[in-house]
Parts: sequence; structure tokens; C-alpha cells
Amino acid sequence: MAYITMREAISQALREEMYRDERVFIMGEEVGVWGGTYAVTRGFLDEFGEKRVRDTPIAEGVIVGAAIGAAIAGLRPVAELMTINFAFLAMDQIVNHAAKLHYMFNGQIRCPMVIRTVGGGGRQLAATHSQSPDAVFAHFPGLKVVAPGTPADAKGLLKSAIRDEDPVFFIEHATLYQLRGEVPEDEEYLVPIGVSDVKREGKDVTIVSYSKMLQTSLQAAEQLSKEGIEAEVIDLRTLRPLDMLPVVQSVQKTNRLVVVEEGWRSYGVGAEVAARVMERAFDYLDAPVRRVAQLEVPLPYNRRLEQMALPQVEDVVRAVYEVLYRK
Repeated sequence: MAYITMREAISQALREEMYRDERVFIMGEEVGVWGGTYAVTRGFLDEFGEKRVRDTPIAEGVIVGAAIGAAIAGLRPVAELMTINFAFLAMDQIVNHAAKLHYMFNGQIRCPMVIRTVGGGGRQLAATHSQSPDAVFAHFPGLKVVAPGTPADAKGLLKSAIRDEDPVFFIEHATLYQLRGEVPEDEEYLVPIGVSDVKREGKDVTIVSYSKMLQTSLQAAEQLSKEGIEAEVIDLRTLRPLDMLPVVQSVQKTNRLVVVEEGWRSYGVGAEVAARVMERAFDYLDAPVRRVAQLEVPLPYNRRLEQMALPQVEDVVRAVYEVLYRK
């Protein structure tokens, strides 16, 4: 085990997979000479050369389109989009081509590619650069959507994504790169895509989250434990396919559910989780499902206003009080 940051864990996953499989290459804006906007690929250009670490123009549609072509031709591209907000410029390529080619060609074409991108707020980048539209991409069949909340999961899931035969949209949260945790150094360490994980066991309430909000939820659970409330915290890790079994089993035990996400509440991941629990575990609920999410406004630039709009530990604690009918 190594105690490293999420940035280091992602770099480690990329480096290991590039050494393991010569078909893997990286492409995107500033991934080479600059070493990536968030320094994930720093040193990769010198290590692997221009053929496998390719700087591209500022043209997201071209980046994803070229990656699709490379994937169906037999390579395994890892295309980096500087932020998830810029993925909108490649929407046609992502959801109308990458996600659908295998199905529309009756299985004759595979598209094994990864789109790495950065989402989330909290860095004062204002409304158009701080969004969490994860649910938008998870809406489309054919596209796997992954959003890790710990360094170990980031490494294991990224390695699984690179080896997967389908396109994977891999979302890294902008404020988690410095998060430290124990990460296996085993080069064959993989975390399966489409499997949720119980990060903290409890008996009084179930808290479901992912990505940055996993850390917020764990902090809330720790605070609640000091009051004698034991929360079970479940990390979705993957938004498509969505593994609901651990969630349903937890609700059957705790009888209460709080879903925490950074995206907007309307039509979001929380809404999907709540609907599925209502379908599969309604009789076990002793209180309505409570959703915690970002306020429904474009995220402000001002730091104090930005933090007010984003979900905080206190919001999660308050939601737990509500489902437990406590003041």
C-alpha cells in the first residue's frame, strides 16, 4: 500500500496501463508539454514520447471524434477534456457516436475508449466552468459513467475503464486531487465498474453519495456518530451502470435514506436513486427519501456565495435529522 493523493493514483493508473498495453495512448489539450491542466500527466511526454502523449488543438469535438476513430481501429485512447463543461462541445460525438456505435453496427464495432474529464465546483471558476452535469451523461445507454471519491477507487476504476470494451466517461472532481488515501501498488489492482461500495457501516440511516459528496457524507456521518446516530454511507462510484443492490439492502436495514449529490436536485442522480428505492424498497421506508443537492442557481463566482450554493456537511446532517424526525 502507498499513501498517495488522488492525482498520483490517477497518474499511476495511466502509467501502469500504458506500460501494460502499447495500444493505450493519451490525447488532449496540454496533456504533453504542460503535463495536463491538473498535472496528472506531468512527465509522460518524456517517458512515452509524442506518439503516445499527443497535445491537441482546443477542439473538444475533434478530440473525442479522433479518439473514437482510433478506438474502432484497434487502439485504446484516453482522451482528456479539460473540464466536463467543455464536453458539451463534443456532445454529438460522445452520445451519438461513441455510445451507440456498438449497438447500431450489431456488435461488429467496439469502441474501447476513456474520456477523462474534471467536474464540480468549489474553485471559484464561476457558473460555466463549475458544473456537475453527471446525470446528463449517465442518461445515455451505451456510455459507462464513473465518478470515484477516493484515491484507491480512482486508480482501480481508471484501470478497469482503460481495459473495458465500451466507452467510459470518467469524471474526476476538481477539489479531490489533493485527497490522500491508501492505494494498492499492485499493477493488477482493479475496481469493477458498476459496483457500489459500503464505505461506512451503520444502522440508523442510509446516506448514498459519490465523488466529492462521498467525503462530505463521511464527515457528516462522523459528526452524527458523536450524537449516537450511526449512518451507513454508500458510494455509488459508477452512475451507469448503477448498482442499487447495496442501497436497497441498506435501506431494508435502516429504513431511512438520504441521497447527497453536488449536481442540481432536479432530474439528478438523487432523483434516480430515490425512484429506484421507491420501486424496490418502498415498504421498508419509515420516512420520505431526502435529497441534498446544489442550490438551483448557476454557481456563483464569489467564494462565500459559491459555498452557500454547494452542499455542506451541515446540510447532510440536517437531512438526517429530518428523516429521523429529530430537530
